[in-house]
Amino acid sequence: MNQPYASHASSPQLIALVDPYVYHAFQALNGKEVVVETVRGSIQGTVRDVKPDHIVISAHQAVYYIRLAQVVSVRLSN
Repeated sequence: MNQPYASHASSPQLIALVDPYVYHAFQALNGKEVVVETVRGSIQGTVRDVKPDHIVISAHQAVYYIRLAQVVSVRLSN
């Protein structure tokens, strides 16, 4: 039988969708104070790192890792 994926049947593969526009927008905000609206609520803090699939926000002496797929909107903090 023709089984094109037989050689990969036992090894899991990660598939992540990356939105390059959101990624580059967050890169421009690196080091700035922002408010990030997510599907679970909002968080205000400083953008510490930006990766293709997540951002790192520090706020209130805590560090938050937020997947970009969960971001609804972002704005600069007042």
